[in-house]
Amino acid sequence: MRSDSTLLEYARAVLRAEADAVAGAADRLDVAFARAVRVLADGRERVAVSGVGKSADIGQKIVGTLNSTGTRAYVLDATKAMHGDLGMVHPGDVALLLSHSGESEELVRLLPSLKRQAGAIVSITGNVNGSLAKASDAAVVYGMLVEACPNALAPSTTTTVMLALGDALAFTLAELRGFSAEDFARFHPAGSLGRKLARVEQVMRRGAELRIASTADTIRDVFARERPAGRRTGAIMLTDGHGRLAGLFTDSDLAKLFERRLDGSLDRPVGEVMTEHPVTIAPGARIGDAVELLRGRKISELPVVDADGRPVGMIDITDVIGLMGEEVIAEAPRLRLASA
Repeated sequence: MRSDSTLLEYARAVLRAEADAVAGAADRLDVAFARAVRVLADGRERVAVSGVGKSADIGQKIVGTLNSTGTRAYVLDATKAMHGDLGMVHPGDVALLLSHSGESEELVRLLPSLKRQAGAIVSITGNVNGSLAKASDAAVVYGMLVEACPNALAPSTTTTVMLALGDALAFTLAELRGFSAEDFARFHPAGSLGRKLARVEQVMRRGAELRIASTADTIRDVFARERPAGRRTGAIMLTDGHGRLAGLFTDSDLAKLFERRLDGSLDRPVGEVMTEHPVTIAPGARIGDAVELLRGRKISELPVVDADGRPVGMIDITDVIGLMGEEVIAEAPRLRLASA
């Protein structure tokens, strides 16, 4: 039986070997990589990604990364392509072929057809003298590597490097095309990532759900009014004579007045005891930005104001917890009311 420390040391050696291989590939990048990026960028339609075995698995991930970062891509099964699926490749497509040896039989057999069918061929390979690299319009060659598995046989180091280079191609393409966070948000409407990238205006409380009063109103008048329908917020947004947000007064502020036996303040203008110049956010901002403000400023309510400073909505910490789930719940104990 081997000890736990021995097993851990072996696992660390595997990770270090793969990390060193990726770092080495980064150091070996040359003008051929830039040429590959430009060939992919010049493609008028889509990128057809193909590999065999484990390289095919890496290809599926590269397709997902390309699609999510603004470059349309699809998987081209090398075997099925020889039996009719080659018809999905259009003249404006660029073929991105993956093979460590550069001599994968299925890909090599496919090369003549792809030369006629596709607009260009780009490859990621470890063999600069392989058939794949020689047939490519641009070849990203990372060199010969030793696999990290005990027998130096199972694809491991090579597939890690291939995956990293696929990411590098996709993200460099996105940078070249000016792919923005707004573009990314359009392709990720679901899940935690989609929720972070959603706009504040999509989830903020609005209209009858808001509590808005004038700074000249007394505290008693403000709280004597009928509560709004819908989701309840613990903060009242206070406006000046021009309708612009001037301050915030919360249920917690009211409780403090009672605790300090300042009952006489109830008939004074709420503007005298409000929190002036509260932190705000624009309706077009992302929910992720709102979450960071709530966390960083340790506040529970975040007024949403338009370009003229007029209140148009409210983001409440309870809304964010419901939207973002455990990620925000874990941070909730750190949050406090705006005027605390």
